[in-house]
Amino acid sequence: MYQLAVLFLTAVLAGFALILVTEVAAAFLTSATIVNILVAVGAIAVIVFALAILVIATKTLLNKWVR
Repeated sequence: MYQLAVLFLTAVLAGFALILVTEVAAAFLTSATIVNILVAVGAIAVIVFALAILVIATKTLLNKWVR
């Protein structure tokens, strides 16, 4: 259970890294379309895996509360 949460947390951090790297990559890439796609993929990764972490935390909290 905790390993899955850690995996999702690293995916969120990878999404943030992808968003931050695009600012540096924008200086080297001439295509704004590629930069926009990378930002969109990073944002989607952050949102999806942050929601997954919240679901895991809610399940854990409710399991301890119900017992």
